[in-house]
Amino acid sequence: MRPDILNNLFISITDLPGIGPRNAKLIEKLTGSKIIDLLWLLPREIIDRRYAPTIAEAVPGKIATISVRIDNHVQPPTKRQPYRVVCSDDSGQITLVFFHARPDYLEKLMPVGKTRVVSGRIEHYRNDVQVTHPDHVVSPDEAFLVRRVEPVYPLTGSLSSKALIKAVGAAVEGSPELPEWLDTALLKREGWPSWHSALGTVHAPDEAAALEPHAPARARLAYDELLANQLTLAIMRARQKQAKGRSFEGDNSLTRKVLKNLPFALTEAQTLALREIREDLASQAAMLRLLQGDVGSGKTVVALFTLLSAVECGGQGVMMAPTEILAQQHMTTLQDLCVNSGIRIDVLTGRDKGRLRQEKLDRLMKGKIDILVGTHALFQSGVEFKDLMVAVIDEQHRFGVHQRLALAKKGHGVDVLLMTATPIPRTLSLTVYGDLEVSRLTEKPAGRLPVDTRTMSLDRLHEVVDAVMRATPSGAKVYWVCPLVEDSEIGDLAAAEARYTALKSHFGDTVALVHGRMKNAEKDAAIAQFSEGKAAILVATTVIEVGVDVPDATIMVIEHAERFGLAQLHQLRGRIGRGEKKSTCLLLYTKPLGETARSRLRILRETEDGFRIAEEDLRLRGAGEVLGTRQSGLPVFRLADLAAHADLLSIARDDASLILEKDPDLQSERGIALRTLLYLFERDAAIVNLRSG
Repeated sequence: MRPDILNNLFISITDLPGIGPRNAKLIEKLTGSKIIDLLWLLPREIIDRRYAPTIAEAVPGKIATISVRIDNHVQPPTKRQPYRVVCSDDSGQITLVFFHARPDYLEKLMPVGKTRVVSGRIEHYRNDVQVTHPDHVVSPDEAFLVRRVEPVYPLTGSLSSKALIKAVGAAVEGSPELPEWLDTALLKREGWPSWHSALGTVHAPDEAAALEPHAPARARLAYDELLANQLTLAIMRARQKQAKGRSFEGDNSLTRKVLKNLPFALTEAQTLALREIREDLASQAAMLRLLQGDVGSGKTVVALFTLLSAVECGGQGVMMAPTEILAQQHMTTLQDLCVNSGIRIDVLTGRDKGRLRQEKLDRLMKGKIDILVGTHALFQSGVEFKDLMVAVIDEQHRFGVHQRLALAKKGHGVDVLLMTATPIPRTLSLTVYGDLEVSRLTEKPAGRLPVDTRTMSLDRLHEVVDAVMRATPSGAKVYWVCPLVEDSEIGDLAAAEARYTALKSHFGDTVALVHGRMKNAEKDAAIAQFSEGKAAILVATTVIEVGVDVPDATIMVIEHAERFGLAQLHQLRGRIGRGEKKSTCLLLYTKPLGETARSRLRILRETEDGFRIAEEDLRLRGAGEVLGTRQSGLPVFRLADLAAHADLLSIARDDASLILEKDPDLQSERGIALRTLLYLFERDAAIVNLRSG
């Protein structure tokens, strides 16, 4: 149960004074429906309204807050002209200018003869001093509310800054003093304020430096959020480690057969990863290991030998992929690697219907399928294994935690290997997995040549088409990637369908098209055309980012490369350079190129190291956009900036580990305060997983 002290933070924003239904809807769209959501909405800049000159002293271009007398209202002769309010002080005259004005409202706000305090940007127009649409007009006794440093929050729709500042202020004012959950020595060392004090400071910054990520109040709140994250992961991990696994070791009989068939030797990284995995399989605890492998680093081979360990012991293995294309690709790869070994491999996708599907399920339940490859169809009722021992989940960030658990529950004490071809920066990895065991494949198989990556302006598109015309007669295969499927009314992005039509006029029927809106059968047919050599050019969207393996493909053209993320460009480039021929990747961009986009493209030219690329992507774009938060299962941080607070993340990880070592049930005085922290950041699941409850 959430502690009573927090209840007022989790009620609706409509309970705040002055928040009507209209503003509540806008605030909810911006940040969320609860009062706590307002607390987590941090200002992004400030406006200093403390400059209070006389009219004569007011500097053009500066924000000034001036006390004036209202002299008269000047109604415009036509609605197109502005409404003017002429004001003065002892030093001179100033005009307040309003377009599309409501005269009755302005006359009530600024009665002639009265004194008002006006704040806005000073302008000089035809020797007159004026302010167009002042930000604030208040009576002298309210001047203290205006003559200060004003926080600037992100806005949406017609939500006014004034209404949002008022709502946030009320939320901060009503927030409780909470018991201190941070270590006293850490607070002292970092010079951090209490939680309540930090909250007040971040929403009332007095200078630009207070907005910096490492300003004491911001750093304190960021650390709270990171500690809640790390503590949750540590609790869940401790729970997972308690899960009983099955200790087993294969006799290597099948492994030796498959090794003989391999056209290449295993890399050192693959050998090390397999040693780590086999140690996990031999342990009494259930394995949960992440295999991070860059594009083309040989994860599938490691996965196969992991699955074979189960088959050698008389059990079964399953390999799950997020798309049918990828599942079919894995099926083909595994069958090729296991040829003449007697290993029975099959695939199950949503396309399997009726009698064919039932036959597969019967064979699976009787143990006549050793390794099953599949998609989400594996979760369906009726999919039962005789003895599932190992589950491999590829592109695991496309699956939710509950889906991984559902697959593991199809056996007893199932060992799970998670795989990703998207290298994740260490800071991101820690926030998603905590101290989950990780194996990394950092080498490419022998014989793979580096990809020659070049950047070109889209102005030179005709040169690219000419180069492709020269390359295709000698057997070159080309991926041509576009960001959108069809022409967009809101942008100038090249559409896959439009590019397909244009290229067909040059190359005829040797061009195929694949995109996410096509039916699976159409996608498969287009990719088959390309891989079998019937098509030399495959025009595609990012649907080919994973799961398309055509070793003959040696040219990759990416239009509007500046619009893609670094990690995504790296994934796309990984579709070429998979054979023994030299490969070229052309990144076509639109002028003018912004500084961040230029940096991204430069990094792609300089390196093929996916881990370096991932770190740079995090630095340039921030965690929210790396991998795409919604798709990747990444936690959404509202106070912490992973690029700026990486040092705090490491401290939080160590702190969480130490806390649970000393107080695994969080029952001490600090432990109970930490429970409050977990509820504050809505990590209720972590509390449920504590042994005490």
